[in-house]
Amino acid sequence: MCTRVLSSRIVAKVTNAHMASRHRIPSHDLAELIKDFDLGDVVDWRHLADGLMNMNWQLNTSRGTFALKRVTDVPLDRLRRNFAVLPTLAEAGIPVIVPVVVSSGGVVVEVGGSGYCLFPWAQGAHVRGVDLPLAQVRRLGAVLAKLHLALRHAAETGVFPAVPDSLTADVVTPERASEKADRLATAARAHGSGDSFDAAALDALAKRRVLLAKYAALRPEGDVPAGPYGWTHGDFQYRNLLWADGDLTAVLDWDRLGVRPYAEEVVRTAQVQFGVEGVFDLERVAAFVSGYRSVIPLEPAALLDAARRLWWKRMTDFWQLEFHYDRGDHSCDDLFIADEALLHWWTERLDEVERAFSGAL
Repeated sequence: MCTRVLSSRIVAKVTNAHMASRHRIPSHDLAELIKDFDLGDVVDWRHLADGLMNMNWQLNTSRGTFALKRVTDVPLDRLRRNFAVLPTLAEAGIPVIVPVVVSSGGVVVEVGGSGYCLFPWAQGAHVRGVDLPLAQVRRLGAVLAKLHLALRHAAETGVFPAVPDSLTADVVTPERASEKADRLATAARAHGSGDSFDAAALDALAKRRVLLAKYAALRPEGDVPAGPYGWTHGDFQYRNLLWADGDLTAVLDWDRLGVRPYAEEVVRTAQVQFGVEGVFDLERVAAFVSGYRSVIPLEPAALLDAARRLWWKRMTDFWQLEFHYDRGDHSCDDLFIADEALLHWWTERLDEVERAFSGAL
């Protein structure tokens, strides 16, 4: 799922005719899903714009209201594995929504070459991290830590696969990142339409090469991240969280469950939640980290290592431009512009940002 889309206005801006066609549920698929999930009469349905990769809809039926998801960016076997842990997380007090089980016993239905899953409708609203009061920010950090502990317990008891003995992380070289920037600049000139996005992309790529050369010496050392690791959510951010009356009511989107350093998920979540409109809300970053460490006392060294690795990853990554020029998918164009602004702000204040991530602000 693309992250940090700032408003429905941006979603509307990047939605084109191709995207609009993706928003419809194919009539044949819907007929099969009504039968498989025993939905009764579907009174109406509407597309949910908060997810830009997987397609999501609200279905109002004679049996109740549901959220339907068409999975497009994760293998279905992996999704089934991930869903298997949700009842265990619910028992541990994590606010999760367990998918509807069909008569065959499965939770993923394959229709027309697509995989679908259905969930009871969850009440609540998506709230940007910068719009949460500090007390809720701290609680959110604690919830993430409790989620990590619950996933660890699921692995230890055999509900989920065991954690491997070692973990490594690729650190992209400046040379490799520069080569990618050159390739994308060539693609922008060859396949772009000459519009304002192409101009912005070419300008950003030129500036990125300058940053790569200037800050190459700050590249993280080694391919072994610091600190403990285990199963993590993978995309713990506001578009996958629902709040109601100041309480977190649901953690959604379990596509990206994977083994990672805990500190990596902490700093990535803080970046996505509190790195908005080209700047960090460092007070909320520090509060979120404090809430997490109240449950799992991660060492500052692990958080510093994770923050530096994430900064370098953002420095050497161009995934939104790859979507645009390699796939013809423009749905994340605005994210590139926002991320580029944040990268420059972050780089100019690297020490200050890392102090906030490590809890030393």
